[in-house]
Amino acid sequence: MKKVLLFFSEITRITIIAAIIVIPIRYFIFQPFLVKGASMEPAFSSGDYLIVDEISYRFHPPKRGEVIVFKYPRNPSNKFIKRIIGLPGENIEFRNSQIIITVQSGQQIILNEKDYLEFSHYSFEKKEFIIPEGHYFVLGDNRLYSFDSKNWGPLDENYIVGRVFLRLFPFTKINYFQKPKY
Repeated sequence: MKKVLLFFSEITRITIIAAIIVIPIRYFIFQPFLVKGASMEPAFSSGDYLIVDEISYRFHPPKRGEVIVFKYPRNPSNKFIKRIIGLPGENIEFRNSQIIITVQSGQQIILNEKDYLEFSHYSFEKKEFIIPEGHYFVLGDNRLYSFDSKNWGPLDENYIVGRVFLRLFPFTKINYFQKPKY
């Protein structure tokens, strides 16, 4: 009987120690995310299991090209995955199948997405967006079929959960995602 009590007390102690270690990591540092839908194809497919880094943005702001997970502003119980295209204070314009960004200095750049998109030609109706401070412009990689900032406007930074850090599943596509070179 004494051995059984000792066994259960040891199991209880291990469970409590594991919970003390795992729970803070899960809720404050890294979070799992399961991709649903085709808006980020070909980079991410429905069913991909990702790990989201929730701590990096406490030390530096998000960067253009990073893939983030965020709470959808119109229904925060839903989480989306998209790529950051525009930064606070910038102007985004869709013109002649290109994305033209006017940065805060006034310089215009044509977004070059060859590093992460297999195609570079897509067509949007001509639109222009001014990104207010504290907001980001996000697009899905599957541009024509993604519900994103071109539909509902810039994303408030308070809705950002974190940056996609690691793909764990499918096993054939395990990948660590480095920060973009912009």
